[in-house]
Amino acid sequence: MSNYKPYMKVAEVVEELEISTPYAYKLIKQFNDELSKRGFLTIPGRVSRRYFYEKIYGYADTDTKTEGVAC
Repeated sequence: MSNYKPYMKVAEVVEELEISTPYAYKLIKQFNDELSKRGFLTIPGRVSRRYFYEKIYGYADTDTKTEGVAC
């Protein structure tokens, strides 16, 4: 079984972006509001990993096989 989780919690967003916890909550809320408007179910305090990487880095592929490869 894979350890892959389709969502990120606040602590992971804080670590990934090196930002404060309150700002991470603000980003997650913004992303979840955008997803809700598109008809997706969201969970407070968690964000879709794929959507996070798409919004922050401009791509949705978080597969480890492509890490370090320029987009």
